[in-house]
Amino acid sequence: MANSSSYVLMSDSTCDLSPELYKQMRVKIIKLSFEIDGEPHPDGDLDPHEFYERMRHDSSTKTSQVSPSDCEKAFDEVLARGQDLIYLAFSSGLSGTYNSACLAKEALAEKYPQRKIICIDSLCASTGEGLLLYKAWEKKQAGMEIDELADWIEKNKLHLCHLFTVDDLKYLQRGGRISKATAIAGAILGIKPILHVDDEGRLVSIGKVRGRKQSLNKLIEIMEEKIKDYDNPVVAICHGDCWGDADYIADAMKKRIGEDTKVIISYTGTVIGAHSGPGTLAFFFMGDKR
Repeated sequence: MANSSSYVLMSDSTCDLSPELYKQMRVKIIKLSFEIDGEPHPDGDLDPHEFYERMRHDSSTKTSQVSPSDCEKAFDEVLARGQDLIYLAFSSGLSGTYNSACLAKEALAEKYPQRKIICIDSLCASTGEGLLLYKAWEKKQAGMEIDELADWIEKNKLHLCHLFTVDDLKYLQRGGRISKATAIAGAILGIKPILHVDDEGRLVSIGKVRGRKQSLNKLIEIMEEKIKDYDNPVVAICHGDCWGDADYIADAMKKRIGEDTKVIISYTGTVIGAHSGPGTLAFFFMGDKR
């Protein structure tokens, strides 16, 4: 029978967790990639402050998903050591990375017939995916076996709530999330969108308010509606180079759900940030439903 040391927990760089936390968890991360002004980089390999400063000065960005060959190489390294694996993938509603993982699994099944390769579509994004990974890692550390953990992830992933706002709509417009007219009108009127990731893993708007502080307060208000009595010893926040707003959200959240709540704060990574832009503020927690 498998045990927690006989399998590896894997995910990808869009988890947007800190390097220190990745090191602590010792999970295997496959990196997506991005370009800024035509320069290619693996996700996370450019200082995030520099990345967002360049975006503020109108640098162009684009991103690439993990390829099947990337997944196959990473999986093969684990399977060749005689270990099984769970791969927690970036939402299929936002990326083809999960499909790449499934293709890699098919390619390796004949080579490693005795090994388990479990690919899970997280239907999560950014540090929402990261918080789900963190919780899965805690379960693995407690001794949960591979099939039981995979079942736990599937049963709980749609309880992982995502709430976002952005400071400038032009980045969502560039990525095709909103129209140019909406972005221009929003800039003139100071409109800030409230977004979340739905049950299909897609980024969708659920409201809008006028003004930055009002948008942050609205996130807290919606959190209170969704979190209810769900146990949240750990919540997560990520930001697009706006530490002050992240601290504001963390303090406000602790006042509502308990000062002893552990808060994980990290940068919104370079792949996600390429689409959301500087000033992105997002937070994540377990709730009754998304």
